[in-house]
Amino acid sequence: MGQMRLVVVGAGGRMGRALTRAVTETADAEIVAAVDREGAEVLGQDAGELAGVGSLGVKITDDPLTAFAKADGVLDFTAPKASLWFAELAAQARIVHVIGTTGWAEGEDAPLLAAARHARIVKSGNMSLGVNLLAALVRKAAAALDADFDIEVLEMHHKHKVDAPSGTALLLGEAAAKGRGIDLTAHSVRTRDGIMDPRTTGDIGFATLRGGSVIGEHTVILAGEGERIELTHRAGDRQLFARGAVKAALWGFDQKPGFYSMADVLGLDA
Repeated sequence: MGQMRLVVVGAGGRMGRALTRAVTETADAEIVAAVDREGAEVLGQDAGELAGVGSLGVKITDDPLTAFAKADGVLDFTAPKASLWFAELAAQARIVHVIGTTGWAEGEDAPLLAAARHARIVKSGNMSLGVNLLAALVRKAAAALDADFDIEVLEMHHKHKVDAPSGTALLLGEAAAKGRGIDLTAHSVRTRDGIMDPRTTGDIGFATLRGGSVIGEHTVILAGEGERIELTHRAGDRQLFARGAVKAALWGFDQKPGFYSMADVLGLDA
């Protein structure tokens, strides 16, 4: 193929700008449209100038339908409600939809499966290549170590992040649960306060920290009697998520319609 034609939605936000920069750094992709919400201050601005990469001749609009019609794929780090709408449009256009949106309520993303009958949807709680490798290692470690090793997921993000636990923490928790062959929902512990019963064997705990400008730090702890294993990923640059999203879009271009994850993109499910 020639250059993959991509749309960035939420183009005025921090991740939208990062995605714009990542596409301009990729020889096999180009931005053909940029979208933001109705009434956004960035409407009419050049997406490249806003992202600090110079003029691209692509003005930010609030018309995703027209944008998707001329594209091969869309990069989406917005909000669940918006992502569901974009998925419907991506299905109509039969294009790739890369979703890095987090903060989903349980079951809220179910309509994406219907959209995936026509679109190629790649969704992940974290588009980082390193984080997805970490998830594969967590799954293997959880499978190798019995339930005598307690599993805890610790995450820290900047003070402006509103969802907790983070999408990445949940991704890692799901990986641990898959390794143990258990349902995360039934074995997830999100809060601890006051006098509590002793820890239940098999539970997966989550701890959330917020402060400063931390882009993202995640540690999975497997604690046994007299020993502890810690698997950690630290993100120092928001661009790593954007680069992973572009990689996912390029991979999805040649796939059949369906619902995929970054583990599929990286071949980590084997």
